Amino acid sequence: HLLLAVLEFQLPAMARDQEPLLVPRPSSELSGDRNGVAEEDELLTGRRRTEKHTRGELWRRRALYAWATIATFFVIILAVLYENARSSRGDDGSVNVSGKRNLVFMISDGMGPTALSLTRTYRQYSQDLPYDDPLTLDKYVIGQARTRSTSSLVTDSAAGATAFTCGRKSYNGAISVLPDHSPCGTVMEAAKSAGYMTGLVVTTRITDATPACFASHVNKREEQDLIAEQLLGDSPLGRTVDLMFGAGRCYFLPNTTEGGCRSDDQDLLEQAKKQGFTYIDTKRAFNDLQVSTPVKLPLLGLFAKVEMPFEIDRKQENDRYPSLEEMTKTALQILSEASKASDKGFFLMVEGSRIDHAAHANDPVAEVQEVLAYDAAFEAVLNFLDRDVVPGIAVSTSDHETGGLATAKQLRPYEYPAYLWHPSALANASHSVEWLCHDYSAHRRLSARSDADTRAYLEDALSIHLGIQDCTSEEMDLLVNEPHLAPYTFGEMLSRRSQTGWSTHGHSAADVNIYSSDFRATEQLMGSRENTEVGDFLRDYLDVESEMAEVTKKLRANMGGTAWLGQLPEKDERLDGQSHEAVMDHYSADRLRFAH
Repeated sequence: HLLLAVLEFQLPAMARDQEPLLVPRPSSELSGDRNGVAEEDELLTGRRRTEKHTRGELWRRRALYAWATIATFFVIILAVLYENARSSRGDDGSVNVSGKRNLVFMISDGMGPTALSLTRTYRQYSQDLPYDDPLTLDKYVIGQARTRSTSSLVTDSAAGATAFTCGRKSYNGAISVLPDHSPCGTVMEAAKSAGYMTGLVVTTRITDATPACFASHVNKREEQDLIAEQLLGDSPLGRTVDLMFGAGRCYFLPNTTEGGCRSDDQDLLEQAKKQGFTYIDTKRAFNDLQVSTPVKLPLLGLFAKVEMPFEIDRKQENDRYPSLEEMTKTALQILSEASKASDKGFFLMVEGSRIDHAAHANDPVAEVQEVLAYDAAFEAVLNFLDRDVVPGIAVSTSDHETGGLATAKQLRPYEYPAYLWHPSALANASHSVEWLCHDYSAHRRLSARSDADTRAYLEDALSIHLGIQDCTSEEMDLLVNEPHLAPYTFGEMLSRRSQTGWSTHGHSAADVNIYSSDFRATEQLMGSRENTEVGDFLRDYLDVESEMAEVTKKLRANMGGTAWLGQLPEKDERLDGQSHEAVMDHYSADRLRFAH
């Protein structure tokens, strides 16, 4: 039917006096268009009358025949292609693929659409680029995701990641468990069960909410001791991750060891080595990984005690910490090599974790550098997929937006604002607000400092590290007299001068962008989607629906002793991991000294 319809559409209408190609033909060569008398006369006399055709008429007939043949050939090809495309999708539009494949899922934690505007404009200004020069991500946007959880219109990272890993909504603070506190099998656990190689790459704690949701299950995200144990395989499913790069070393070390922050005396790093893990914790060891030959898996790389430095600070300590781009490239090469002989590929999750932290701090300098680092990692993934012989795709989205970011700021509440935003105010900064808070705290700890000494230090520090040379007396007084508010004050000073607006130090309910390396393969995600639909796509692309059901069944069969799921939350307990005290503690000198 398709062939006939296309033929009917393709063949040009003929003039009324032209003979169609497909009409009933005479029964003999002699009948032609001669009348019956002439034909009878030929038969009686035995003489054949010769009909003459002009040269033009013969060529016209031949051309029409050739055109019809070629058109038919192409219609058949189009019909086959259409049928193949239709058969590659289910009735509900889900993707059905066959054969070996790779999937890279990238999460830009806390990055909303305005973060792209902020970063794009900053990049154009700082690198003297034309106004239409986009970020790599800009070229691959296909839709947006809606982010609410079951407990709030404003989600946290735990519920957001659970939507990706399980394809189900849950409450803020839930690590791949549902509102009834039953565990849900994740797409990474299912992929491992199906034979894929698996990996996690982050710039925060490997036990933080987003990576935790891919390979662990606890009722409250704060159970990081339990998460660390499960990532190493202490769960009903055993080990489900082959490669982990990130930070959070202290959650693997006992509380009796310097640098340990566990609540018990377990040494998980020693246990990991006994289980066969290759363990690295320095940039030198990372650089020594020989990806041209198979690296011994499983592999655990923890490069900081708690978190990696913000990218703007890390670049000045490049010999100590690998970048997100470097970790991503190395992970891709290792997993590709490890899966070379398999009929399955690999599934890698990459998170730009600290975009979220920069926005929590309302620090526009750290924000643009974190987004640029993520953009570079996304481009590295695209380059890998272009070169790799195994089919693969990259999908990127965010779990939520953080900060209520706007590239505009109302400086005076009762005056109509000027339409301005100033990337130039960020271009001279060399460090993040977090780094300067640490430095300021260290300065105050060294010895008793006079008011004049502190003011002189702050004038120099603001100029050198944040590029601020016009500190007002009110700002200086606040920094000197209320040093515990320095995290807020430094961020506000940068934001006012650049006219960068923030509506919160927390998350917002804004929709977030979805990006894809292959528009056709990810048609299922185009337009406005629920974040759970991203999880559905990951499952469909890897073709692990039955494996997800099986691992969920296995997890729930082991709920008799639920100590591995951690404590149940109290009624009205806040589970999103954020509080005023937590934000302030994030910038305390002791924590920052400990973090890296």
